[in-house]
Amino acid sequence: MCSRSIITWSWKTNSEPQSIHQAEPRHVAAFLYGGRGFVKAVLQHLESKALYIGETDEPKLADGELLVRVKATALNRADLLQKRGQYPPPPGATAILGLEMAGVVEGPAGPWKKGDRVMALLPGGGYAERVRLPADMAMPIPDRLSFAEAASIPEVFLTAYLNLFKLGGLKAGRTALIHAGASGVGTAAIQLAKAAGCTVIVTAGSPAKREACLRLGADLAVDYREGPFLPAVMAFTENRGVDVILDFVGASYWEQNAASLALDGRLIIVGLLGGANVPDVNLGMLLSRRLQIIGTSLRTLSRERKAALTADFVNEILPRISTGEIRPIIDSEWDWSQVEEAHLYMEQNRNIGKIVMNIT
Repeated sequence: MCSRSIITWSWKTNSEPQSIHQAEPRHVAAFLYGGRGFVKAVLQHLESKALYIGETDEPKLADGELLVRVKATALNRADLLQKRGQYPPPPGATAILGLEMAGVVEGPAGPWKKGDRVMALLPGGGYAERVRLPADMAMPIPDRLSFAEAASIPEVFLTAYLNLFKLGGLKAGRTALIHAGASGVGTAAIQLAKAAGCTVIVTAGSPAKREACLRLGADLAVDYREGPFLPAVMAFTENRGVDVILDFVGASYWEQNAASLALDGRLIIVGLLGGANVPDVNLGMLLSRRLQIIGTSLRTLSRERKAALTADFVNEILPRISTGEIRPIIDSEWDWSQVEEAHLYMEQNRNIGKIVMNIT
């Protein structure tokens, strides 16, 4: 993949952005805190919404925070939504995209020292040379992993871990239905569920994606483009249904999801790619079959809950990643100068696993 030249701008504190090329439009403000100098980051033009590499204030640290030199970040659907103005960052968070990163500690805090390799979930800011984060949100990068592999872990693995086990109550011997099985979260969820001793059914949108899911351990992979997934799910489970559904689609899958759940089943909704409004919902079946419908967003959790989730993940899951039993799945790596091309690639649903951007 070839890099392309990117127009660079400067961001001056308490002033209008000053363009090197004065004809270019204004861009979206970046970090909400001042710093000691400037760092490069992916910024966004207000009018065109196009992404480009520019300059913004270097992060200014608060007590207990790390300064990390970012080596790699990874794309998530939330980045595409935020870029379009459909998923604003939480209050107080940077407007810079990027929900995860891997890098090297430059400003130490807590148990971390300068030079430590860390990865972390972020409220934003991963598309930048440097980022600040609370010390208790950082995770050690296993020696066997590259920065690109490590950057592929925080958002998707913590999302899968939270929703399958903490909210979904998934346990050994139970069955999970994972939609978008070849996505970043999907490839993580398959591995976590199988490692926990569960049966895994996935949906995916092509023969290649189905095959990738089966190689990761899925017991059944259904191509949703060939027709409804419900008949295949019920046939495979001998009409029992599944215990947990991890769903990114929402409204267009509602009827099939509800019918796919076993008694006491849980539907965990983490995305609404297929719409948010479901007309004429029959709530009676929720009562008679004791179903639970749970909506959640990892990004909006409090910092304290994220820190607790991170600590549990480090204790329970990271050792299995360190041994290679569970591994991040990378579809492709891009230089961050190719950020627009990488976003288009994700929008076209071409990836199997994570799309990584190396910060060079």
